[in-house]
Amino acid sequence: MAIVGSGLFKYEVQENWGKLPPGYEWGQVGGVAVDSQDRIYVFNRSNHPMQIYDREGNFLSSWGEDFIKDAHGIHITRDDLVFLVDREPQVVIKTTLDGKKIFEVGNRNQPSDTGYTRESPTVKRAAGPFHHPTDLCVSPHGEFYVSDGYRNARVHKFSADGKLLFSWGEPGTGPGQFTLVHSVWEARNGRVYVADRQNNRIQVFTPTGQYLEHWDGFKQPCKIFVDKDDIMYVAELGARVSVCNLSGDILARWEGSGQRVAGEPMAPHGIWTDSKGDIYLAEVLQSARLQKFVKV
Repeated sequence: MAIVGSGLFKYEVQENWGKLPPGYEWGQVGGVAVDSQDRIYVFNRSNHPMQIYDREGNFLSSWGEDFIKDAHGIHITRDDLVFLVDREPQVVIKTTLDGKKIFEVGNRNQPSDTGYTRESPTVKRAAGPFHHPTDLCVSPHGEFYVSDGYRNARVHKFSADGKLLFSWGEPGTGPGQFTLVHSVWEARNGRVYVADRQNNRIQVFTPTGQYLEHWDGFKQPCKIFVDKDDIMYVAELGARVSVCNLSGDILARWEGSGQRVAGEPMAPHGIWTDSKGDIYLAEVLQSARLQKFVKV
């Protein structure tokens, strides 16, 4: 089996990971996250939107069939609380590990007014939460950020109990502007990293939304995940995975051929690691699968 990555970040694909029960499918896998017990939560667009597996790929349970409509982004905190982006209903939902709802943020089924219409499908102005949000993260201090990107151009910051604190961003290609903002992560160094997908870059801000810098050279970055060792993993829709440090230095990178081949990224949309450093890669479009890469 071919090894992907380089240096300290080399991986071998675990083919056919995930033993789906009869009648189950992956669907479009919007996101993936791992809890403190190394259980893997596969957030996907199927009749079973949250599927839970152990590290070996054995199915444990599922939930969300009664309230998840359009699985897109997921974040599990270190104290095992689950935050979800349900894109089409325009909401962010906080739950327990077994799917009991704690609260919901957003005006359900009421998108904000960004000037985007089916007749004129461009974001003309930034607006409040939400118009097809994409992803979220919980800060080391308990607040949470939401990237609001498909039909908006904002990052929103909320208090731990779900009150909107402030927002930043507007449509465009300049510093602090976004073209399909798709993921956000506040690291322990006090910097907030934002995947500006269609501008093919990651922008860096303070926790108050002040622009600091940006990193070019990505291929439609969809998801940013930072592990306990402050290593950043980036799932890029353009058939690539990047591993870097918090200064933007590339530590490892591999890409696919554009075909649905085991071990090759085809349409990465979400990424997370477990306690062993193994990578779980959520894929959408024609790929529609979850791949596991075992660290070697």
